[in-house]
Amino acid sequence: MLKNQIVKNFIYKKKMEQQNTIPIEFAQKFRKDFQSLCSEIGKMIVGYEEIVENAVVALFAGGHILLEGVPGLGKTMLVRTMSSTLDLPFSRIQFTPDLMPADILGTNVLWKDEHGMPGFRYEEGPIFCDLLLADEINRATPKTQSALLQAMQEKKVTISGKTHDLSANFMVMATQNPIEMEGTYPLPEAQLDRFFFKVQVLLPSLQELIQIAQKTTQDTIYIPEQKFQKQEILEMKSLVRQVCIHDLLMESCANFILNTHAQNPKSDPLVKKYVQYGASPRGLQAIVLGAKVHALFQGRSYVSQEDILFVLIPALRHRILLNFQGEAEGINSLKIIEHLQNSLKG
Repeated sequence: MLKNQIVKNFIYKKKMEQQNTIPIEFAQKFRKDFQSLCSEIGKMIVGYEEIVENAVVALFAGGHILLEGVPGLGKTMLVRTMSSTLDLPFSRIQFTPDLMPADILGTNVLWKDEHGMPGFRYEEGPIFCDLLLADEINRATPKTQSALLQAMQEKKVTISGKTHDLSANFMVMATQNPIEMEGTYPLPEAQLDRFFFKVQVLLPSLQELIQIAQKTTQDTIYIPEQKFQKQEILEMKSLVRQVCIHDLLMESCANFILNTHAQNPKSDPLVKKYVQYGASPRGLQAIVLGAKVHALFQGRSYVSQEDILFVLIPALRHRILLNFQGEAEGINSLKIIEHLQNSLKG
């Protein structure tokens, strides 16, 4: 069986190389640049290598990322470090219960022109940037959280019937506290679905904690080096879209999405028992685009199964919602995804 799998992988590799439209040197340069960016971020962020990779994958795929973890684990530092290494205008919004949508989007204000005539002028909010840190996003009310819906999907903001365009590089990097903590509001399902990845930030190990203390309690602090200009980021995003994915692999990913829905006659018994809502088409888009970035990170110009498996959990963990029975029995979306992963292996 192993021999047959090796032969299948070899045939797949040759077939995808023949379909490839990206020069190999482009893929190799992307890999070098990707590693350079992750390495520079890693000089400030101890551990969390996979989390850093996920954040950079989301960046080059043109998506948004949600970082969940208890306070003090370096989520905000990760976003700030990414801003320092990229030539992207940066804004930070501290979400609080009294924050209003206008505090994010901006509002029309009354003013007088040079002739003293009164009128209204639109004052842009902090959302008009390239990299937006939405810090502790689930400490604001759902009304305020939903102010980001149009911006995250369309990169536009509509105020008083007039639409304003955001930057082509616009990206939301949000942090949130676990919903079990006091003073938090669960993000609406529509808001969660607009996040490309959701990443769990866990407590560092003993050695990582020691390194963190050493780095942050010294007199000298390392300043991250800027790695990319805005135009370079746009070019790398364009290259991602040119990566090949075989029709059979695309079909396999689409079937995986369908199998997360309890209404699907072919879905797994575990899904039918515990899942209320399965992943949306945005979930499939996140898997495919994320896998394309990861393929380039590996120096390949085509998607393989390992790329799909790398992005599967962060792309879907927030898009599978459990029913009451699942929550009561301690089942989570991670267990559902890991159970279904066998359909992509072999």
